[in-house]
Amino acid sequence: MILVTGATGTIGSEVVRQLAARGEKVRALTRDPAGARLPSGVDTMRGHPRDRAAVEGAMAGAEAAFLVGVFGPDDAEYDRGLVEAARAAGVRRIVKLSTIGTGDPRLGVFGTWHLPGEEAVRASGLEWTVLRPSSFASNTLAWAQAVREGRPAPHLMSDGRQGVVDPRDVSEAAAAALGDPRHSGRTYTLTGPEKLRASEQAAILGEILGRQVELTDLTPEQRREQLLGAGLGETYADSLVAGARFIEEGGNAVVTEDVREVLGRPARTYREWAQDHKETFA
Repeated sequence: MILVTGATGTIGSEVVRQLAARGEKVRALTRDPAGARLPSGVDTMRGHPRDRAAVEGAMAGAEAAFLVGVFGPDDAEYDRGLVEAARAAGVRRIVKLSTIGTGDPRLGVFGTWHLPGEEAVRASGLEWTVLRPSSFASNTLAWAQAVREGRPAPHLMSDGRQGVVDPRDVSEAAAAALGDPRHSGRTYTLTGPEKLRASEQAAILGEILGRQVELTDLTPEQRREQLLGAGLGETYADSLVAGARFIEEGGNAVVTEDVREVLGRPARTYREWAQDHKETFA
């Protein structure tokens, strides 16, 4: 039995699909089992990583677990709780979804979100793998409505270069690590094959759609206002603004070969992702 937390998220839902496709027995932890679009045969349990009782129930009988426990700056306790529950339930192997740059002091508070969970994973005594993906190609879905309407799309995370990664590669890496002990004790920084600016992603998307895709550049103050207007707290908004500054200063201009090492093939490009999702923008 493999437990997947965050089972309806960008990464978790694809991890569930891949595990189920290869015949694994999968349990999905989700807040809405009835509304979750999961493959047939997947065992679903209601709950959220912040609900310790639900997590403990979901861990029972699992041999491996995919841990998604950070949704904001205040989730360190719940991230550690996932590891504690896994160890208490006798889970043998854990794979934690973290993020690129974790622990980098230049990121300020944003760089500390995943540190307690990573530390708990490494100290757990279990077989563990940590995945640190770069910026997801799917983040550009936030532009979709504006692109469909033919107006400039606001971009919240600056125009610095990033090793943009296809989330499908992250999910495949997670599925591989859940089933193969050779990945134990490893921290993988997962990136795409090239460093791209947001403006370059927009140009690629425009080529695929056959029309120009424009972005609106925001000042740090405008970014903060938009984030607060979206309902994020001040700590969360300030952390993301700091993250945008880190990207703008070149801190996330990183490309690795870790996707190739885990999957035995090159990482997908942003162009491949955009081609596969062009209907969303059309």
